[in-house]
Amino acid sequence: MDALLIIFGVISFSLVSVLVGLLGARRKIGFGWAFLISAITTPLIGLIVTLLFDKLPAGERKWGCLGTLLAILAIAALTILLLGVIAAATA
Repeated sequence: MDALLIIFGVISFSLVSVLVGLLGARRKIGFGWAFLISAITTPLIGLIVTLLFDKLPAGERKWGCLGTLLAILAIAALTILLLGVIAAATA
C-alpha cells in the first residue's frame, strides 16, 4: 500500500510540474526553466514564479533545448524511481 502511495505521489508531482512547464512555454521564462523550478521546489512555487513573467506576443511558444533535455531526464528518473519502489515492495 505504501509503495502505491509513493508511486501516485511521484506521478502526480511530475504531471503537475509538466503542466506548469507548459504554462511557462507561453511566457518569457520558457518550458524548461518553469519545469525545472517546479521540479526542484514545488509546483505551487513554480506556478507563482512562472506567472510573474510576461506572456510572449502573438501566442508564441518558447521551448528551447533545455525543455527537451529536462523532459528526458525526468522520464528516466521517474522510471528508475518506480523500478526501485517496485523492487523494494516485492523484496
